[in-house]
Amino acid sequence: MRAPAPRWAAELNDATLDAARAAIPNGLVDAFAHVGEIQLHVHRDHLIAALTALRDTPGLEYQQLMDIAGVDYPDRGEERFEVVYCLLSLTRNHRLHVHVTASEDTPVPTVTELWPVAGWYEREVYDMYGVLFAGNRDLRRILTDYGFRGHPQRKDFPLSGYVEMRYSEEVKRVVYEPVKLAQDFRTFDFTSPWEGAEYVLPGDEKGSLPEAKGAPTPLSADQVQKAGATQSPAKPAAAPSESYAKKDADSTAETGAGKPHPHIGEKPADRDVIPGKGGQNQ
Repeated sequence: MRAPAPRWAAELNDATLDAARAAIPNGLVDAFAHVGEIQLHVHRDHLIAALTALRDTPGLEYQQLMDIAGVDYPDRGEERFEVVYCLLSLTRNHRLHVHVTASEDTPVPTVTELWPVAGWYEREVYDMYGVLFAGNRDLRRILTDYGFRGHPQRKDFPLSGYVEMRYSEEVKRVVYEPVKLAQDFRTFDFTSPWEGAEYVLPGDEKGSLPEAKGAPTPLSADQVQKAGATQSPAKPAAAPSESYAKKDADSTAETGAGKPHPHIGEKPADRDVIPGKGGQNQ
């Protein structure tokens, strides 16, 4: 039984780089460690030989293909795409990435003969980025529909797409139509909210009018004082010692009291109530 895998896989980076340079004499463009993981940049024509060496060479033994990812760099020109192969060594508990550049018209050789599972991954990269894989016998779209136009993960693919899909009640099936936006995409201002925008938004044209007193306003103290003087004068509150009843009511309609019942006599006097000048208890 072999020795157990190292506890920290990063300890194998230096030895792996030396072994990879020796195992791939041709087609290795660059090899370095970045953020604790090894990147091997290989020429497209030597991809199959490089991956075979990484899988079968003692001391490397990257048996498992974990994933195939695509990357788009529009500024690179014709070969704007990169295909990244993520490999795992089960015996050494170590991972590395193999990078290959590609263009829209130049296919990358398929690795389905090395790892049959690569067929699904290559279909996904083709569907999302449009990279072709020579030798893949089933290179079809896998996430989008068969009639989908374009490749969604390209940097120049519009956010709204080219067509929209909906169910039509008239034809009783799913139909594709050109995208119809209800309104244009809005332009957002990313100015700090503490600074504010340098232009007047629609509906905010009231800035030239004096605001009510006490409201947040950029007006001066004199303008605020004038705005407060234009308000209607408020009647001061009555003294707290003043009685509630100002005068006697002339009729029952003013007090809300009804006519007395003919069979009800005089209200008996209460010995605890001392008559005064008037009020709510009188």
